[in-house]
Amino acid sequence: MTTTAEDQIRDTVTSNDVVLFMKGTKTMPQCGFSSRVAGVLNYIGVEYQDVNVLADDGIRQGIKDYSDWPTIPQLYVKGEFVGGCDIITEMTLSGELDQLFDTKGVAYSKDAAEKIRETNA
Repeated sequence: MTTTAEDQIRDTVTSNDVVLFMKGTKTMPQCGFSSRVAGVLNYIGVEYQDVNVLADDGIRQGIKDYSDWPTIPQLYVKGEFVGGCDIITEMTLSGELDQLFDTKGVAYSKDAAEKIRETNA
């Protein structure tokens, strides 16, 4: 049985609480948007699985089809697509990301999230 990109993506988003499909890795992002989202998650201490779409063309196209969202990065929390860079940035600054993590039972640093908001106020 051949595993399709869609199967791999579904397995990844359902077996990890938080997944970031990005260009590069959490320690070595390869684009500004991926770097910004990974930076937020790293800063507020969220444990997440990073998937480098540059390493696999099937996944790179597959994730866009899977979410019906044209751009990367893409953040998933508990199997649900949350959004890309602009949405995550907005949610971080409005406090919605905190609420989402609270609701879904994802651990993060509230103090660090507050610091981001203070810095960007």
